[in-house]
Amino acid sequence: MHITFENFAKVKYLFAFLALVIVAISTYFTNGLVKSVAQEEERKMTLWAEATRKVASAGEVTDFDFLLKVIEDNTTIPCFILDQNNNVVGSRNISVPQSLGQTELDDFWRRKRTNYSDLHDPIVIEIDHDTRQYIFYDNSLLLKRLSYYPYIQWGVILIFFLAVLFFFTLAKRAEQNKVWAGLSKETAHQLGTPISSLMAWVELMKVQNMAPDVIPEMEKDVARLQTIADRFSKVGSIPELKPACLNDVLENTLAYMRRRVSAKVVISTAYQTDGPVNLLLCVPLFEWVCENLCKNAVDAMEGRGSITVNVALHENKVCLDFTDTGKGIPKSKFKTVFQPGFTTKKRGWGLGLSLVKRIVEDYHHGSIFVKQSEIGKGTTFRILLNLPSKDE
Repeated sequence: MHITFENFAKVKYLFAFLALVIVAISTYFTNGLVKSVAQEEERKMTLWAEATRKVASAGEVTDFDFLLKVIEDNTTIPCFILDQNNNVVGSRNISVPQSLGQTELDDFWRRKRTNYSDLHDPIVIEIDHDTRQYIFYDNSLLLKRLSYYPYIQWGVILIFFLAVLFFFTLAKRAEQNKVWAGLSKETAHQLGTPISSLMAWVELMKVQNMAPDVIPEMEKDVARLQTIADRFSKVGSIPELKPACLNDVLENTLAYMRRRVSAKVVISTAYQTDGPVNLLLCVPLFEWVCENLCKNAVDAMEGRGSITVNVALHENKVCLDFTDTGKGIPKSKFKTVFQPGFTTKKRGWGLGLSLVKRIVEDYHHGSIFVKQSEIGKGTTFRILLNLPSKDE
């Protein structure tokens, strides 16, 4: 069966439901079997008690060979017999340590009596009018194992379910990776031809001195297209991380965004560090992360408000907080916003934050999450990146 994004959740819940049904049915029949075995052992002990009584009653004429065979046939149920003075007069299927003194031995049988009484009421043997004995017995090893079996089965099913869920998750991620890589490489390839053509046309216009005021702007747009193609090509492969100054990357990206958003949107930075922060980054991809977060913030604010990027150090990590004054995100959607296809826009693919998460976590080995959000007041996205070691 081919597991796609759409049917993954359905398959997961269906499998969980079937597993629960199987375990519930098995538990029901196992409990019934345990009850039957327990009743059978109770009948055996009653018969064993009666045989013991008849053997001890010398006045009764009976077949002693048969009675002794009944007594000796009990090879599975632990039991012992106490007389009226609480002295042990016999036991079967109980391992008694030979090195115990009398006091320790008395404690041993006292513990056995307490434990067995909690499971079964002692069976009274009336030898005669003045003499009584009491049989205390435990469940057999087979019955104990049957009693534990449902719990073991629940554990096995749970482990198996987690293993299958882990496999499905890996399969889903592998499929996502193939989609991302294929889409990115194809996009970069498709952009490559028109970009090369545009670059050639710009050079021709320079040679012929055509529209000298327009050419610089065209060069900027062509360079921008080249940057976009470069980003897509890096998403489709494993990018190389190089030392870079985070402050410079942020300022360059935010300067680009300021030129392309409304004047009613204020974008500012705040650095709570002693100096520039150097990290291992794939600069084109990390710039893409910052742009996507700013674009989402602008959309959430509907073209009016403020975006603040705060940079701080926390232990061995760099903390970047992107805070906007937009409409906010419901708490139930804090994780959903990073899933492919999730969008609140009428004309959106829902890939922006999914792409951001992939770049931050898979390529830069960091983490991103919604730190806080309040409806009508704004949202803060937090990015955590590891500081490079001295060797790096």
